[in-house]
Amino acid sequence: NKKGKANFFLLDKLNSDELKAEHHPEGTIRVMDVIEVDDQYQKLAQHLLGNVYIAENEDALANSNGSVILEKNGKYVKGKYSLTGGSVGIFEGKKIGRAKNLAKLREEIAQQDVVVNALKADIQSKHNEVIAFNEQLKENAIRKAQEDISNLTNQVYSLHNKIENIHSQQQTSLQRLEEMQTSLDLTMSSIEGTRNEWMELVTALNGLRDTLRSSEIDYKETEETYNKANAEYNEFNLQVTRQQSRINALVQEEEFKRNQLADLKKQVDTNAVQLNQTIASISESSELLATAEDGLVAMLRNKEEEEKKLNEADQAYYNLRNALAEKESALRHKVKNREQIEHLLGEIKDKLNELKLQLAGMKERLSVEFRINLDDIIDEPRTGDTPVEELQEKTDRMKKRLENLGEVNPTAIEAFTEMKKRYEFILEQKNDLVTAKQSLLQTIEEVEATANKQFLDTFNQVRENFQKVFKALFTEDDTADLVLENPENLADTGIDIVAKPKGKRPSSITQLSGGEKTLTATALLFSIYLIKPAPFCILDEVDAPLDDANVGKFTQMIRKFSEESQFIIVTHNKMTMNAVDVIYGVTMQEPGVSKLVPVDFRSLKVAES
Repeated sequence: NKKGKANFFLLDKLNSDELKAEHHPEGTIRVMDVIEVDDQYQKLAQHLLGNVYIAENEDALANSNGSVILEKNGKYVKGKYSLTGGSVGIFEGKKIGRAKNLAKLREEIAQQDVVVNALKADIQSKHNEVIAFNEQLKENAIRKAQEDISNLTNQVYSLHNKIENIHSQQQTSLQRLEEMQTSLDLTMSSIEGTRNEWMELVTALNGLRDTLRSSEIDYKETEETYNKANAEYNEFNLQVTRQQSRINALVQEEEFKRNQLADLKKQVDTNAVQLNQTIASISESSELLATAEDGLVAMLRNKEEEEKKLNEADQAYYNLRNALAEKESALRHKVKNREQIEHLLGEIKDKLNELKLQLAGMKERLSVEFRINLDDIIDEPRTGDTPVEELQEKTDRMKKRLENLGEVNPTAIEAFTEMKKRYEFILEQKNDLVTAKQSLLQTIEEVEATANKQFLDTFNQVRENFQKVFKALFTEDDTADLVLENPENLADTGIDIVAKPKGKRPSSITQLSGGEKTLTATALLFSIYLIKPAPFCILDEVDAPLDDANVGKFTQMIRKFSEESQFIIVTHNKMTMNAVDVIYGVTMQEPGVSKLVPVDFRSLKVAES
């Protein structure tokens, strides 16, 4: 199997003395004098290439004497103590020196990257310094302005505090004055009320005494009249009764007038007292108002002075802010100029690097292809008279001819053999993939056929159950059905639910009433349930939109299906609760604490039976 090319050196047969003993063939150049090697690889290069020479013609090949001689047309003579084996790879056989050129280019690129990174770091550091300077300048100006503003604000706050203190003292004084006046008024009114009550009591006592005297006189007169008219009592009984009634009415009227007169006197006295108090209060209020007006005028004057100072401070602040804005604008202009200069400097450096790379490439090309050192001939005058344009044109033509001719590839047959093997391998893989694809498509078809068959069987069973359950919940005259929208495509088809209660021909299930919709949905649910009954079934307030008759049908169906499954129903309907075996009620006797109260009807039913 041809896997590549390998060179082996018998190092135990070589030593530094033998290498030094080799002679220098005539007409050759030492390879170590042509190549450039880093110091750390100098010994390895001396070991590998110390006995290698480059010949100008084929005459030097005959006198190699154990040395390795390379002729510039490609011929060479191997040294002793070496062994070569293996095959040439597909991508080998290129020109000598290309790897060296690539290595040198990589080194130059690395060096230029180092320079570019250093420049970038320098630019970034300068940029950071400028940003720090800007931030420091802005922070100092802003800090100074903030300090001025804080001082002015503190002064304003202190003035406001003083004004508020004065206002609070004034309010406190007024409140104390009002409290004292109120206390004085209450005391005076209490004294006056007590005096009025005493006078009223004295007047009432005198009135009662007069009334008592007049009553005694009337009683005596009446007694005398009674003794005189005792014989005539039966005759004038009616007249005496009327007169007595009139007397009582007059006495009551007199008492009412007396009370009304006493009330009017009290009201007059009260009004007089209130008038005096009002006059005194008005005089005191006038004095306080005058004092308050004087204080207010003084405060207004002080406010104008403070506002003037505040306006001056605001003007100074705005002047400082304008100056800061001008400085920031000038700084931004300088930063923009610096960025433009840095951009021009970067372009100049890029152009310089590009020229250096071109010069290095030209120097390397002259050294490798023409064995010419650019530093040696750069100062020499031209020896020919041919124009540079003509030489350049001739050079381009020769390069084009060489490119058209191309290179001879001696390994084309081996490459073809390898590519043919690769093609046959890929073709075999392709055939395997096609076979696998056909197998997968056949499997998919079988799965789809099985799924469609099972779907149709299940659909027909659900359809039959739906019709039966629907008639059980409604009546035998009611009809219902399940219809496939697209029977040709069972994987994507939809299902239409048709429900037609007796006396109705709705075009859509949405035209049914709420109870009819609930019964239809319940019928569909139980038709699916009958395909494969579950051990438990939970229904949440299914009977809420149903009337009593439909609730009875619903509970009968639940009772029938409960022989195979256990139903848990959340309900508020009493008829549903009456049909169940066990009720679990959730109560909250204490706030935040729920309690479960079970009631088992099965024991009661057993006892009744």
